[in-house]
Amino acid sequence: MRTLFIAFDPTLIGSQTLILTILGYCIVLLTLSAMAFLMVRFHAIRDYMRTRRLKKETPPAAAAPLKVVMTGEENAAIAAALYLFFSELHDQEKYVMTIKKVSRTYSPWSSKFYNIFNVMKHW
Repeated sequence: MRTLFIAFDPTLIGSQTLILTILGYCIVLLTLSAMAFLMVRFHAIRDYMRTRRLKKETPPAAAAPLKVVMTGEENAAIAAALYLFFSELHDQEKYVMTIKKVSRTYSPWSSKFYNIFNVMKHW
């Protein structure tokens, strides 16, 4: 019986293969570093784009804040509507939280001891 050996011979690597390998690694590393930079700085870029867009959309005369005065009846109506809306999202439940200590009894289903001996019995 003949034994087959696989050996690495660095003399068989051509210059084009080496250049292509190094270029490929450089492209991958540059792409990953650019993606990491963009992910870290994404919130700053997003905020910059948002403020730039708002400056274009908002006319300078409307930039002064408007003072809105709401009456108590309007506030009560809004609060009642929000309460009714959010109470309909869930089923009617008792809003009582209890914490009970559950005692875990011994269960042979999770015991590793029985698994080891079951394998050994089949030998």
